Amino acid sequence: MNIRQTRQEDLAEVMAIYDYARRFMQEHGNGNQWINGYPSEELISNEIKASHSFVCENEQGELVGTFCYIEGIDPTYLNIYEGEWLNDEPYAVIHRMASNGKQKGISTECLKWAFAHCDNIRIDTHRDNIVMQNLLKKHGFKQCGIIYIANGTERIAFHKIVNPTNKEAPSRLGGRFFCAYVSTVIAVGLHAEILPQHRAV
Repeated sequence: MNIRQTRQEDLAEVMAIYDYARRFMQEHGNGNQWINGYPSEELISNEIKASHSFVCENEQGELVGTFCYIEGIDPTYLNIYEGEWLNDEPYAVIHRMASNGKQKGISTECLKWAFAHCDNIRIDTHRDNIVMQNLLKKHGFKQCGIIYIANGTERIAFHKIVNPTNKEAPSRLGGRFFCAYVSTVIAVGLHAEILPQHRAV
């Protein structure tokens, strides 16, 4: 499995993946998470421009999955209710993870890729998305509380510390990775521009 940044020429295939994912959700009791054509082509195009969108290619070079990965402050995570995050350290977020259903294990590959790039991962999902909740728990995420996205609907918040006993802050230098906060102004500006309805997985 090869994971790379999405290119603009991938947009049509990525949107087809999201079309399949919406149908899958509706057929499996989760018809309220991605509605009204969400995520839109404009949103994904902007994420591509911002280098936040990634695709999964199989051995034949076919696109079989996609997700959004952002290192930095997520405005919708500033307030959490009925619980708390595991820590206040720099983190990365994963959003809009989806596959076209042609190959198993895509979500696991996306998570493994994220774990290799950051040891502090936050993610959220809809209360009705039992499939995703089970996947996150299987991969060691802890349910932390409730957050509210821009349209006012709730999401269940999850958090995983990949190496909780490793006190040394890793660095991209020398091939190691770290998660760095983007400055608040830049991060909020990006989210305001490209994530007008800051979604969920």
